[in-house]
Amino acid sequence: MDHEKVTGKRFFYVTVLNVVITITEFVGGFVSGSLGLISDAFHNLEDSLSIVISYVASVIGKRKNNSKKTFGYKRAEILAAFVNSIVLVVITLMMVFESFKRLSQPQQINGKLMMIVSLIGLAANFVSMVMLMSGSKHNLNIKATFLHMLTDTLSSVGVFLASIFVILFNWTWVDPVITIVIAIWLLKEAYSVVSETINILMEASPKIDLDAVQAEILTIPEIVKVHHVHVWMIDENHIMLDAHINVKKNCNMVELDSLYDKADKLLNDKFDITHVTLQAECARGLDNSLID
Repeated sequence: MDHEKVTGKRFFYVTVLNVVITITEFVGGFVSGSLGLISDAFHNLEDSLSIVISYVASVIGKRKNNSKKTFGYKRAEILAAFVNSIVLVVITLMMVFESFKRLSQPQQINGKLMMIVSLIGLAANFVSMVMLMSGSKHNLNIKATFLHMLTDTLSSVGVFLASIFVILFNWTWVDPVITIVIAIWLLKEAYSVVSETINILMEASPKIDLDAVQAEILTIPEIVKVHHVHVWMIDENHIMLDAHINVKKNCNMVELDSLYDKADKLLNDKFDITHVTLQAECARGLDNSLID
């Protein structure tokens, strides 16, 4: 399953599963007294919203470009990934805060009920995670939603393990401790998505060696210098480049067309740059540096 195959039907199934998990864990958490179940329920509630946002963004992102959006709507998915990741960070921090409160004020927990509900949550979260797994490899929007699913799966595992300690030893402190451990891991994963989406939204350069780009362009005999280079990303799969190039004085328009084709192919093959715009010049800009 790739990004294109993450259909509306699959998003719908994952949403329904998460709504069922949310209701089950809220009821089970309040009845059993388990913070882990309640925090997991909040995660699943947010996950349901996250899935809806992710799906809407994926539909918008497939719209074709037009006169108002000449680069298309691909950034819709980046915005969705950013929003979902930020919300996930906020909820996780709240979960950590509540865990520390629970450590200082231990409460009685029904371990058996906690175990049963955690197993139900684990099964449903695992199925949801598998449904989105392949699509998450090349799409930040789906990756952000997949992280929610993965986190909830791990959280359910943590709650299940905590229930064992509660049943066997009445160690109620294990519940908030496991919650904190999962939260720390989650913050690390969410940070990577937030960081990458911010870089794309700020049009930061992707991880490309500009000197290597320059060297590759200069392998074309008609080009003598490269300057005024800008590289940015529309989304995680589309890298754009524009640059000014100085060409030999006897270069004509027919040769320029061939030159542009060569540059397009070289940059796509070597650096996965999908859109190249070059401005040919003679003496103008010869004294400028690569990124002036």
